[in-house]
Amino acid sequence: MRHERPSRFEQARRASEAAGIDVTIVMPCLNEVQCLPHCIANAREALRRIAEDYGFAGEIVIADNGSTDGSQELATSLGARVVPVAQRGYGSALIGGGKAAYGRYIMMGDADGSYDFTDGVAMIGKLHEGADLCMGSRFKGGIAPGAMPWKNRYIGNPILTGILNLFFRPGISDAHSGLRAIRKQALEELDLSGAGMEFASEMVIKASLRRLHIVETPVKLLPDLRDRAPHLRPWRDGWRHLRYLFMMSPTWLFGVPALIGAAAALTVLTLVALDAAGVISVPFLGNYWTILAAAVLSMSHMAAILAVAGRIFGVKQGYRKPSGRWNAIRRSLSLETMLLSGFALIAGGVTILCAVAVAWQGRDFTGTQSVIPAVFGTLLVTLGMQNFLGGFLLAIVGGNEARLMQDEVAPAIATRPLRKAA
Repeated sequence: MRHERPSRFEQARRASEAAGIDVTIVMPCLNEVQCLPHCIANAREALRRIAEDYGFAGEIVIADNGSTDGSQELATSLGARVVPVAQRGYGSALIGGGKAAYGRYIMMGDADGSYDFTDGVAMIGKLHEGADLCMGSRFKGGIAPGAMPWKNRYIGNPILTGILNLFFRPGISDAHSGLRAIRKQALEELDLSGAGMEFASEMVIKASLRRLHIVETPVKLLPDLRDRAPHLRPWRDGWRHLRYLFMMSPTWLFGVPALIGAAAALTVLTLVALDAAGVISVPFLGNYWTILAAAVLSMSHMAAILAVAGRIFGVKQGYRKPSGRWNAIRRSLSLETMLLSGFALIAGGVTILCAVAVAWQGRDFTGTQSVIPAVFGTLLVTLGMQNFLGGFLLAIVGGNEARLMQDEVAPAIATRPLRKAA
């Protein structure tokens, strides 16, 4: 019988039970020899207070990202456990440190002296009370003069946190705080992968999508102790956060523009059609508006298909939980349904275009004053092809949906007589 090898999280859990460690403080480190003595001493004070308040034993883990200034040796001499992380990046270091942590509660904080780890004592208390993730809010705890550039404080962080709250609704005031705490089990379930600074957003986004219990406590932000420039690059890292927000939200990236575009295009096309039928008079809507509206509707239709594909991918990757409404929508968009609707739209479009060709022949192949019939026919053919191709895209992303439906239905059919007899 083949036995699966335990994951790194499971190995750490067993080591935690053997060592009797409850809390791990993880610091990402890249050439921080100047700041480590202060940070490790501060983390030890935080662990002492945690032991007094909750009776938890703790450890300090330095997730080293390839330091060349002797940070590893210094950290070891100060009693911390050094975990080498080969893949470069802020997120990679924290992920590596989290996997190697022995504690069931993990506190994460920068190794530059900008955070007071004793602020994290309350975070461990929140986890102990039942929270899955506790974020530190610098805007509630206080930002010391010179600790944060003005463009980060008044532009970058508020805008990115506002967009994150709009898209994913975690209900926090500071999505990019470097001091946070999370249950180790939750960290494993989130399966984080962000290598750079976008890791900060990824943790909150995936925790919110998986409906974990997220809370917030005040923390202070202090000027760092480095005598060199920080690793953070505001514009580059800000863009990495922003693009990640949109990548993780197909509803806002594709769905909302699709809804707005389709509503506007259908309004114009409806008015144009009623005008052509003589029901109403809309003289300001001519051929140009008809062509533009058809193009917008076609793009909106494609965007809607991409929004559904993005949601399916998120569910399959495990960072989204499907709802009852979503399952109903997904079943209605099976490959067979998309193919049938695609063929119907194409047939309707070809019929209109054939009528256009017949009318053209009846005019001895002369020009026409209205392009409305040709635009409507072409639009239906385009939408039909998009349904046809989009159906296969959804099936590819979803992974053989027909087989999954059979697997769900067969047990229900098999057990139905037993339920009736009971």
